[in-house]
Amino acid sequence: MRHRREVGAPHCAGAGEALPAPAAPHMRSIEEAAAAAPPVGRGRAFCACAVGTDARSGPAPSAPRLRPAASAPAHCGPRACAVGGMSSRGKREREARAAPRGPGGGGSSSSSSSSSSRGSSRSRREGEAERSRGRREAERDRGRREAAEPGLALPLPVDPARIKREPGTGSWGGSATPAGPVRVKREREPDGDSDPEPEPTVRYGRFDPEDQRSRHCPYLDTINKSVLDFDFEKLCSISLSHINVYACLVCGKYFQGRGLKSHAYIHSVQFSHHVFLNLHTLKFYCLPDNYEIIDSSLEDITYVLKPTFTAQQITNLDKQAKLSRAYDGTTYLPGIVGLNNIKANDYANAVLQALSNVPPLRNYFLEEENYKSIQRPPGDIMFLLVQRFGELMRKLWNPRNFKAHVSPHEMLQAVVLCSKKNFQITKQGDGVDFLSWFLNALHSALGGTKKKKKTIVTDVFQGSMRIFTKKLPHPDLPAEEKAQLLQNTEYQEMMVESTFMYLTLDLPTAPLYKDEKEQLIIPQVPLFSILAKFNGATEKEYKTYKENFLKRFQLTKLPPYLIFCIKRFTKNNFFVEKNPTIVNFPITNVDLREYLSEEVQAAHTNTTYDLIANIVHDGKPSEGSYRIHVLHHGTGKWYELQDLQVTDILPQMITLSEAYIQIWKRREEDETNQQGA
Repeated sequence: MRHRREVGAPHCAGAGEALPAPAAPHMRSIEEAAAAAPPVGRGRAFCACAVGTDARSGPAPSAPRLRPAASAPAHCGPRACAVGGMSSRGKREREARAAPRGPGGGGSSSSSSSSSSRGSSRSRREGEAERSRGRREAERDRGRREAAEPGLALPLPVDPARIKREPGTGSWGGSATPAGPVRVKREREPDGDSDPEPEPTVRYGRFDPEDQRSRHCPYLDTINKSVLDFDFEKLCSISLSHINVYACLVCGKYFQGRGLKSHAYIHSVQFSHHVFLNLHTLKFYCLPDNYEIIDSSLEDITYVLKPTFTAQQITNLDKQAKLSRAYDGTTYLPGIVGLNNIKANDYANAVLQALSNVPPLRNYFLEEENYKSIQRPPGDIMFLLVQRFGELMRKLWNPRNFKAHVSPHEMLQAVVLCSKKNFQITKQGDGVDFLSWFLNALHSALGGTKKKKKTIVTDVFQGSMRIFTKKLPHPDLPAEEKAQLLQNTEYQEMMVESTFMYLTLDLPTAPLYKDEKEQLIIPQVPLFSILAKFNGATEKEYKTYKENFLKRFQLTKLPPYLIFCIKRFTKNNFFVEKNPTIVNFPITNVDLREYLSEEVQAAHTNTTYDLIANIVHDGKPSEGSYRIHVLHHGTGKWYELQDLQVTDILPQMITLSEAYIQIWKRREEDETNQQGA
């Protein structure tokens, strides 16, 4: 009976056929053993056992199986048929079995030698098995202990492909079901002198070792700080989403995400821009490699994005006169920087500049912890105004800016949203209206109320006064009827206590005609004459569409910072008219004691005020522009700011302008003593 030999299957010794030569010790695979075996002749019987079978390792998974031969020899066992990996011990055992046995136990010597060799090999195998089992149990116990202790590294799993076959054991690393003990050899034994390799740390239940590239990123020299501008709204330039936005530090654009198919990832591949900054977490990443960059040289970028101030730095702001240098080489004074006029928002820029130079208000918003914990009802958007104003204040006083100007884009976006578009970027507005709305909106967003709960806004600007009101009879009534009406309770004078954030000063009516030289005379009026409105004796008539009133005002409490709004615009049914009257005022030493009632004068030890900010309106009512004069407390100098232009100015020139809004600071006792000395 002929048995067809399967391709690649090595043959075994048949009946009466000499065994093939044992495989060389260096042959470790079945394919090599098969190639070394002699060719199979026609009519040769095959062995019934599986080729490549070992008593300890089991069948090799890659060895093909042969059909059983009918005349397989009885002496052919699995040990004689194992192809490849034949050791010297296996040769001796085969020769002992093949030796002829004479009568009377002629083969006793060889038999005893083979049994002794088998016993010694069995004891060695058992010892090796015990040692291997002990090592495995020790590794298993160590793994359990490391897994139980937090913060320790977990053991790396053993890769089956890295298991090597030990010479002389007959075990194969690729065996699926080993019949005997398996000895695992390490690829590389650590030297005693070499440093131990760092074990991977476990973060959030998975291996997250720090990438070695994090501290050696090769693309840091591609960062272009001159194009970085973090003043604009944090939106993706493609999807217009504010979620998970990254800034490209090479071109300055904003993109969303950093995963595959995200806008930042595609941008990095398309333009070879590799360094990105997460605008929320302030972490740097390299794309498309997607690893975090850790480098101390990038701290100036995060500081420009989110400036922070310590209590000591805030205290020294009004004491130092040190110039700061921007990235482009220009110098500037922190706090005296221009605000970008996007289109027609100079009215808001002037008010924001004035408020940023009020020290108590500035100090409060420079430290985010002062208002961060304020609880607001769900869905309240007014707190956005507080956050944006704090961010703008920190940018204006940042001594490490890349540029010598700031864009109030995010602040104005919050103003448009919170005012329901009453104040816009693209349309000129009124500075007094914006100041009034902004102070009340800040007070409300900070949790303040009208009477009970106070905030930093009321602590700085709020004063109080008494308002005396008397109703007047209609002027067309006869004199006798007027006299009768004046006796009624309704027409008696009434007094009301009220608070104020600013005082409105009325200007006298401007002349309508030219003089004899065909020139318009611009009238001038001293500040104290228009302040007489609040002396408690001057009465002024106020008309409504059906009733007339006489009112007089008397101050009862002066705030630390007093705001004057000079009423220059008069609105009627057809147009808005501007009064160009110039107000003559001193820069310092304005005493308001005479405008207080006698009983409250004793409670006010200091009633002298000095000017710190002056907002000016130039041009026509609807087409004019705003500029501001600001006193820098550190240097004692005055500066004029109009949009991005910052110039110093003499104090004598300030009084010649058409002042619209003024902020005065009350002197403290130590300042009064210094002025007197």
